[in-house]
Amino acid sequence: MTNDNYSGVTTGTVATACSLAALDAILEGPDIACVKVETPKKTLDIIIDECKLLSLNKAQATAHKNPYNDPDVTVNLDIISTVELLDKTDEQSDIIITGGVGVGKITKPGLQIPVGDYAINPGPRKMIVKNLCDKVPEGKVAKVTISIPEGVEIARKTMNPKLGIVGGISVLGTTGIARSMSSDAYKNSIVTQIDVAIASGIEDLVFVPGNIGEKLAIKDLGIGKEQIIQTGNFVGFMFEEAEKRGVRKFTYFGHMGKLIKVAGGIFDTKHAVADGRREIMVTHAALCGADMESLQRLFDSKTTDDMMDILNEINLSVEVSNSIASAIHERCMQRFDLDLNVILVDMEGNYLNNNHTK
Repeated sequence: MTNDNYSGVTTGTVATACSLAALDAILEGPDIACVKVETPKKTLDIIIDECKLLSLNKAQATAHKNPYNDPDVTVNLDIISTVELLDKTDEQSDIIITGGVGVGKITKPGLQIPVGDYAINPGPRKMIVKNLCDKVPEGKVAKVTISIPEGVEIARKTMNPKLGIVGGISVLGTTGIARSMSSDAYKNSIVTQIDVAIASGIEDLVFVPGNIGEKLAIKDLGIGKEQIIQTGNFVGFMFEEAEKRGVRKFTYFGHMGKLIKVAGGIFDTKHAVADGRREIMVTHAALCGADMESLQRLFDSKTTDDMMDILNEINLSVEVSNSIASAIHERCMQRFDLDLNVILVDMEGNYLNNNHTK
């Protein structure tokens, strides 16, 4: 495995390791504890938890992803590859890759895998082929079936149902090495929401920070989940990707505490990256005529909800919210070719600004 506590291996790497171990078990015997997997980045030693022969030409191997510094729902899950050597026909390639229990199927266009196929991404497919191709005996085909028994349950905690991937999770990985959620791998996983929406012909998209924003938007705007795009903390990245794909106008909906940062030009809203909420709120309150005592109270507040309570007391909540919404719109227009309809809400979904269209 990798030596870096901030990285691990992808499901694709583990699936490749299991496939390699299963093929080796058929050819050499099942006493396999570790295999070397060649990834696009480097060669990794992957521990195999179990390897067994099912018949003379069929074997199965199991391994799992070790924990690393990331809230990865696939950590510690059993990933199983069953490999069967079959007689080859003229039309067949040397390796056939398919999915089993717990690996999702694609039902919507816009993803890297065509509709109807199993959600085993191109990266893992290439790794499996590269690591196995030289070992497949002449005149034979290696049929590789990837299964993740707990994948059906785990998939409910992922974006897969929303993306139209049903029946399980996806087998992912481009480099073979998994990094923390600040990495490109995570960004690539959330941008697929835009691709699926575009490929499905969905219009009137609504961008939200996360699950809370999604629930409130569905309730308040009367829209379907398929219209929702979650940005996570990567607002700037998601807006840029939307622009690249020709999306020029959409609604940006969410809690004041998240969206207010964008009014200050903060497009990565992770708290550890930048905050500035009270400074932005005080600035807009001052522009709207708040007195010094109120400004000091705002500055001393811990949350934007507390700040909104103060603004309600001095009858400036809507005016300040409108000012912040306008600033968000202006900041986005400066950085991207986007026309946003900004809707700011509190935790109950109550609208805070009224300079928007619903």
